[in-house]
Amino acid sequence: MLEHGGRLRAAAARYGIPAGDWLDLSTGINPDPWPVPPLPASAWQRLPEDDDGLEAAAASLYGNPGLLPVAGSQAAIQLLPALLPRAAVACVSPLYAEHPHCWQKAGHRVRLITGSLSRALAAATPYVLLCNPNNPTATAHTRAALLHAASELKRRGGWLIVDEAFIDPTPDDSVADLAGTPAAPRLIVLRSLGKFFGLAGARVGFVLAAPELLQRMRAELGPWTVSGPARSVARRALADLDWQRTARHRLLAAGERLRGQLAAHGEVRGTALFATLRRADSAQLHDHLARRGILTRLFAEHGLLRFGLPAGEDDWQRLHAALQSLPQQAAVTQPGAMHADA
Repeated sequence: MLEHGGRLRAAAARYGIPAGDWLDLSTGINPDPWPVPPLPASAWQRLPEDDDGLEAAAASLYGNPGLLPVAGSQAAIQLLPALLPRAAVACVSPLYAEHPHCWQKAGHRVRLITGSLSRALAAATPYVLLCNPNNPTATAHTRAALLHAASELKRRGGWLIVDEAFIDPTPDDSVADLAGTPAAPRLIVLRSLGKFFGLAGARVGFVLAAPELLQRMRAELGPWTVSGPARSVARRALADLDWQRTARHRLLAAGERLRGQLAAHGEVRGTALFATLRRADSAQLHDHLARRGILTRLFAEHGLLRFGLPAGEDDWQRLHAALQSLPQQAAVTQPGAMHADA
């Protein structure tokens, strides 16, 4: 099993600090989640039904009725490669490790292309896969660039797969509205309620794609892939536009504050939900913070350390104090800087 953020119990055991005393910044999940109301007993007692309004709420928010609910976008990440003909896939790297892992496991040839969508297209593979914005580098690809890529791949009979797990704070950058439509029939988009809505434990996501592919995925997944309580919560969250507007404003401001707090300690890039610091000694910094009960997500092979958002002012001050306690030395970055692609 691959390493992921959120392994708080393992960190508590390793460093001898009780789990309740940690500041967990390892996941990039909204620390102020959508407020889950009490659920009716029927949500627990009845089998889930497809006509409960979940799909309609998602279609309204994403601007596209061509979608399928799944048990978190992870379910689609694991299934999708098995449904497409085996070939080469260019992954814009570094990226969420489950993507190349699942494509390779399904028999595809994975090519990791550092940083650039244009370079991934130049690799002339049938599939191009990326995260937008990228996890962990925060690289952002414009809507225009993605639609151009989708058009180019369609021309050569290929597919573009875009993981939009972190895009909700900037919805105008999304291409979900065109996925699987006549305008972009070979564009596949993955969405998640785990990050922006802060509902990672509910395990709810969506695949937006062409009808034939969605039908095949539905057949493979079988009935009740998303639980009744999760469907009920997700439907309400997706329809709560007032909360979403407030959350976007708050998260964008928090993301800017986090980038500012990290700027003195190395090269930093970020989204509204996380910031990533680039240092040659990222592993040592990760350990320095962990010894003070602050858990971050280390990508040692890339010299990257990802920070999620602190939840309240006390947590912000705790992170600030831990960073200020670093030894006074220059933050040395490694070659291959994080950069954006047009």
